[in-house]
Amino acid sequence: MATTQAPPVSPPSVRHRLPVPRSRARHDEAVRVVAGSVLWLSLLLVTYWWEAGGGVRDLGSWTTGLTSLGRITGLVASVLLLAQVVLMARVPPLESAFGQDRLAKQHRIVGFTSFNMMVAHVVLISWGYAAGRLLDTPGTLWNLTLNYPGMLLAAAGTVCLVMVVVTSIRAARRRLRYESWHLLHLYAYLGVGLALPHQLWTGKEFLASTATTVFWWTTWAVVAGAVLLWRVALPLWRSARHQLRITSVVREGPGVVSVYLTGRDLGGLRVEAGQFFTWRFLSGTGWTRANPYSLSAAPDGRSLRITVKDAGDGSAAAARLRPGTRVLVEGPYGRLSHRVRRRHRVLLIGAGVGITPLRSLAEGLDYAPGDAMILHRYSGRPLFEREFELLAEHRGLHVVHLPGRRRDPDSWLGEGIGPIDDLGALLSWVPDVADRDVFICGPEVWTEQVRRTTQAAGVPPEQVHIEKFAW
Repeated sequence: MATTQAPPVSPPSVRHRLPVPRSRARHDEAVRVVAGSVLWLSLLLVTYWWEAGGGVRDLGSWTTGLTSLGRITGLVASVLLLAQVVLMARVPPLESAFGQDRLAKQHRIVGFTSFNMMVAHVVLISWGYAAGRLLDTPGTLWNLTLNYPGMLLAAAGTVCLVMVVVTSIRAARRRLRYESWHLLHLYAYLGVGLALPHQLWTGKEFLASTATTVFWWTTWAVVAGAVLLWRVALPLWRSARHQLRITSVVREGPGVVSVYLTGRDLGGLRVEAGQFFTWRFLSGTGWTRANPYSLSAAPDGRSLRITVKDAGDGSAAAARLRPGTRVLVEGPYGRLSHRVRRRHRVLLIGAGVGITPLRSLAEGLDYAPGDAMILHRYSGRPLFEREFELLAEHRGLHVVHLPGRRRDPDSWLGEGIGPIDDLGALLSWVPDVADRDVFICGPEVWTEQVRRTTQAAGVPPEQVHIEKFAW
């Protein structure tokens, strides 16, 4: 394993210029507005069709009311099911406008809502078809499943979605390796696909008119196309074009290694400091399992570097990688970059291996000496200690070390800090924090504690940019 490290300071030509173009911020806001409008308009449209088909009128009696409620919950579930697929389809405009953390949060909310609506749809439709007799409902559901076109496939799809939902509950996720969870989560695509025949062959609301049929077939085709294009075709094309290979693996500390890579026309990746890729190393078994790792050095158009901590899953294999190993990538992803910057001065706050994208930002962002500060919390030996020293010397980065384990479950500071509360410490180090962009990266609970402290210090929410090391 190599023991040398690359120079930490990139040539001025690759740094970003200030100010950030207002057109980019306006574009991102427009994408967010359009995306939200499309979702709500789709929900309103299917609700209108349900009402036009007698949905409200049918609520007048018990039996037809159950069936009518089953229809509307099924329609809403279908729209939300497709929306959650799009949220994780890696559509570039959505990635740039929302960022992975925000998309993942909305995907989770939409996913659980669509699942609850789907369960309500199954129960209400079966109950209604059983003439409102609750005890006859299970038998009716069994009969529908066996005898209606596409229902067996829909039942299999439901099982897949149940598995995805159960493994998405936080308690269950903590018991699974990332790779196992990621593989199970892919069954959501299978679940959605198996539900398609039932909805398009027998669903009354799907076949009520030419307009509804065209709407649903077009929507399904667009969603399927987005997944195939952005989750499959684009990553394969980028990997083939750039021919990424490992050049060396460097030990940074106990259980932590940096992986250096080179390839062809890396400037064409259009990656910014602070962003991440999803990586597959073609080093034998396990290459199908992808892991997200942030860049730990600013991209210079010639090479890339990631830093990986052994977290007890596939990340441990990074230390065994060999020079020459081919790499498949998806990305770049993430808004923890120059794209969201609003102020000339910046504050970077990171914990543990969460310092990696901030190390990249400290190198890649443009700032005057003294306009950038990093608060680095760590246990044991800090990562990139020498590199931060060089950045302080050559770029004027102000580095504040926060050593030791967390002193309190309700504090994001380390034991090495004296008897001062989190807000007081932040304001003593960075009195002008409210006039800075704040970039935060670390464990989920820790980053939330930092966010609350910056909020208490008067930092506007639009100036706080977070990436959580969680899945």
